[in-house]
Amino acid sequence: MRLHQNQLWTKDGELYRIVHLERLSVDYKQINPENHEEGVHFSVTKKEFCRLIKGAKEVQLKDVPER
Repeated sequence: MRLHQNQLWTKDGELYRIVHLERLSVDYKQINPENHEEGVHFSVTKKEFCRLIKGAKEVQLKDVPER
């Protein structure tokens, strides 16, 4: 799996967007699906992030329905 900045992942109704990507760490934002502007920032290791999105599906922001 290749990770890139601004990738959007969905799992169990939650959205995760990679904000900043480094060699061993990932800063991501857990986005509120109903309001794409709201969200909580997290900073974790790359290994923890990969465990978080295991089984998740990569999506494009245009594919996420607006509410």
